[in-house]
Parts: sequence; structure tokens; C-alpha cells
Amino acid sequence: MTVVVTRNVPDRIRGFLASSLLEVGPGVYTGARVTVAVRERIWGILEQWFPGTEGSIVMVWSDSQMP
Repeated sequence: MTVVVTRNVPDRIRGFLASSLLEVGPGVYTGARVTVAVRERIWGILEQWFPGTEGSIVMVWSDSQMP
């Protein structure tokens, strides 16, 4: 399970996340079976687009390797 929470971000970022994940609430996106490669690609794109914005983005995911 991967969850991305955004606050005060441009529509470009919201649209990208909505095309990649399910938007379950305003600014809250989730994916049940997001692979590591897809998660890293999403985060890489967010890193490129985020500079200059005044909002925030948080990504959390479950890791079956952790106790």
C-alpha cells in the first residue's frame, strides 16, 4: 500500500498523481499494489516538478521486509 498526501500543490502535480493512483480524498492518493520501480518513478517526477511550489508532499508505503 502506497499513500501520497499533498497540500497546496499545482494542478499539474494533482493531475499526474490522479493518473497514477486513486484519489480517495482531496489531495490524498493511494495504490494497493504499487511496485518499487513505479513508486520510485512517481517520486522522481514529483521531485522534478516540486521546486518553486509552496505546498508539501508526503509519500508513505508499507514494507514487508520491516518488522
